[in-house]
Amino acid sequence: MSNILITFPDQKTKEYAAGVTALAIAKDISEGLARSCVAAQVNDLLVDIDMPITESATVKLLTQKDQAGLDVVRHSCAHICAQAVKRLYPGALQTIGPVIEHGFYFDFDNLDISDDDLAKIEDEMRKIIKEKLATKKIVVSIDEARARYSDNPYKQELINEHAEKGLSIYEQGEYHDLCRGPHAPTTAAVEAFKLTRTAKAYWRGDSKNKQLTRIYGLCFAKKSELDDHIKMLEEAEKRDHRKIGRELELFMFHEFSPGAPFFLPKGTIMLLELQKLIREEYLRRGFLEVVTPLLYDKALWVTSGHWEHYFDDMFITTIEGREFSLKPMNCPSHVLIFKNATRSYRDLPLRIADFAPLHRNELSGTLSGLTRVRKFSQDDAHIFCTPEQIEQELRSSIEFVDYIYRTVFKMEYSLGLSTRPEKFMGDIALWDEAEQKLAKILDEMSIPYTVNKGD
Repeated sequence: MSNILITFPDQKTKEYAAGVTALAIAKDISEGLARSCVAAQVNDLLVDIDMPITESATVKLLTQKDQAGLDVVRHSCAHICAQAVKRLYPGALQTIGPVIEHGFYFDFDNLDISDDDLAKIEDEMRKIIKEKLATKKIVVSIDEARARYSDNPYKQELINEHAEKGLSIYEQGEYHDLCRGPHAPTTAAVEAFKLTRTAKAYWRGDSKNKQLTRIYGLCFAKKSELDDHIKMLEEAEKRDHRKIGRELELFMFHEFSPGAPFFLPKGTIMLLELQKLIREEYLRRGFLEVVTPLLYDKALWVTSGHWEHYFDDMFITTIEGREFSLKPMNCPSHVLIFKNATRSYRDLPLRIADFAPLHRNELSGTLSGLTRVRKFSQDDAHIFCTPEQIEQELRSSIEFVDYIYRTVFKMEYSLGLSTRPEKFMGDIALWDEAEQKLAKILDEMSIPYTVNKGD
């Protein structure tokens, strides 16, 4: 068998026989690494540690010290939770169980439980972890998947949806689930977890679908990290904005207008004071505030691309035979203002700011206080400038954000650099140039950031 070249993150290389696995590479480095390795990144693909690597590649061995490795373990913890539920409640139908920040959730149909039942499920999960069940990936055909989940309409829907991408099932002991993976090699990889609460959630977050039972869980690499996070949550609960808003009579919600906050008199004072602060900064930094309509003809959204790429998140209505939408973003309306007059390069940069309310048709199951709503206003602005002015405008915008968060509110924040999504509009070269300039400025300003690929 021919050899392949493996390149490690430090750019060191080594030859291995084609078909080598990440586990074998880890063992070649050290037994300790082999014991702690939970997955691998082969080029840009996350894989199980027993997957054969048949071509030369860049390989990163992942442990729970890596975010990607910890997320793999969190996904495995979700499967352990579902396995425990199936053991205790055989009639429960599993649906989906994704990784979320700090842990996971898993949704079930035909499961009538409350928070009082979580301790029993946790005990069963600990048994599964002690059993050290090996996980195994099985690639299946559409027919095999449909046969295996013939009694589960949720899995049938997922099978039909993802059939073209290829289907796989992960098994551990008697349990199995339709899943892309990867997963930790055994259930023993999960060391610190806690089930936090149950909730009701609609399938796919759509109130037209059946209501399911959701179990939320935390999962960390170490018990000390889990304990610290639980303490933080307890403190945060005391300061939950929904609780404070209700107690101080700042805002309210009503089922007649779901996802749209009612600001009460005290809350309105706070909102206006915040807008006053931002307006003063707009004047100081050369922004021009405008007031724009909320409703626009379909033709604008077709031109902007929203009709094709954002249609499901828009509120559509028909007036006198014409289709209109409430605006979900300010971009097109600001472009209309820019195009309304003949502009010279001497007019640039032109900074247009807007507090106009925006409306997005968020799924009912995702709505949460003021953090996820259907109607909101944001201190939104668009800057029209020459290519030569871009870098300075970006620097000024970052400094504006930093001033508001750190100087005014004494708050820390993190930055993410989102790159070109799979469904993008425009020229790839222009996207690449924009991403490179953003990264360059953040690096020159010594600002730490994470790269959110395809976001």
